[in-house]
Amino acid sequence: MRKPLIAGNWKMHKTAREASDFIAGFLPAVTGVEGVDIALCPPFPALEAASRALSGSSVALGAQDCFWLDKGAFTGQVSPPMLEAAGCKYVIVGHSERRGRFGNLDEVPKHLVSAFGDTDSVVNAKVCAALQAGLVPILCVGETLPERKQGLTDKTVASQLEACLAGVAAEQVAGVIVAYEPVWAIGTGQVCDAGEAERVIGLIRSQVSRILNPRAAEGIRIQYGGSVKPENTTDIMSRPQIDGALVGGASLDATSFAEIVKRAEQAALSRPGPQ
Repeated sequence: MRKPLIAGNWKMHKTAREASDFIAGFLPAVTGVEGVDIALCPPFPALEAASRALSGSSVALGAQDCFWLDKGAFTGQVSPPMLEAAGCKYVIVGHSERRGRFGNLDEVPKHLVSAFGDTDSVVNAKVCAALQAGLVPILCVGETLPERKQGLTDKTVASQLEACLAGVAAEQVAGVIVAYEPVWAIGTGQVCDAGEAERVIGLIRSQVSRILNPRAAEGIRIQYGGSVKPENTTDIMSRPQIDGALVGGASLDATSFAEIVKRAEQAALSRPGPQ
């Protein structure tokens, strides 16, 4: 039985004080929610404050990225063991913004678009390092708008998945979460049709079965991400193949994110098929 995960990716928002204030308002709003797992992914400087504020609750802490080595002369990087020591359970890896693939380029000068530029090989190294440190990587895959228009969605997603899971054993896959995030739907207000999102997520599951085995494919949790908000949560989460959501902008408001969590729980518990 796959328990959905609703994770909030705050991106470059919220100071430590703002994170604590958010959590103080959010936790009472999700008291009693048991049908879905919940995680918050603040920026690095707010992790310690968030960890303290979440202590004793059922809401887990996640980070937005990690390096692939435990320590060394790598200025500005944060290692998986550091995140684990800070109280993190999850870490997002391979987000399109880390790959230099942005849905909305208005705020990103064209000459800086690939400033991060994580390749599939880099993402794979991060997945393996996260697992080694006892963290659950949330592996993001997804196509750009030009790729979708050219009919390359399936090929792009399958290629990313295979490269990023290289070297991950079948028994480790239960410790990985995949997030299908069509790049063109991230931060743009555009949402992938729930039926199409489920189709691609079904493709991802089939790819895991091909790469590893059917048992691994059945057990892995696969989320949808891309302009998720309260209004579309029920439609998304009513789909049996979709095991949660990676939420961006709508996770910055405690009331909004709590509503997403509660609607997700209700939809997931009432939908047919495997959960």
